Amino acid sequence: MLDSIERGLVAVNRWVLIVLLLAMACIIFTNVVLRYTTGDSLIWAEEVARHMMIWVAFLGAGLALRFGGHVAIDSLHRSVSTRTAQFLRVIVVLGLSLFFIFMAIASSDYVWRTRFQSTAATDIPISFIYAAMPVGFVLMLVHLLFIARQYIADGSYVQSQEVDGEAAGSL
Repeated sequence: MLDSIERGLVAVNRWVLIVLLLAMACIIFTNVVLRYTTGDSLIWAEEVARHMMIWVAFLGAGLALRFGGHVAIDSLHRSVSTRTAQFLRVIVVLGLSLFFIFMAIASSDYVWRTRFQSTAATDIPISFIYAAMPVGFVLMLVHLLFIARQYIADGSYVQSQEVDGEAAGSL
């Protein structure tokens, strides 16, 4: 049951990212073509693409965490005994969990405070754009909780045929 929920969450998260990236690429491509062929451009294109990029960054951070794509310094827990390394990884998971919870709460407050502001070109509520922060931090927490047991036990992340976390983290 929990495995199917996890697979569903990962699939939905990936597809939302794919759709957002595709839409963003189409908007930017269309804007560039219009600018160079007609000398005019879409007034809203840059603003919408920027807002999509914010959502992509926060929605993708959980998947990057899941596959080990974030930069990590693991030399300490690789150089100590297995038991000590597991204890250090418990501290890391607890610290990250507390940070994600704090940031989700703080960013929710920020979203609430900006609920009456809107963007210049498209009149989109700013709170909708900033909602990417609490959504992203909650997703990071959920992804962390799904991988916590395996990470604490042996320091490994989820393996995937499509994602190489080591290569992504070393760029």
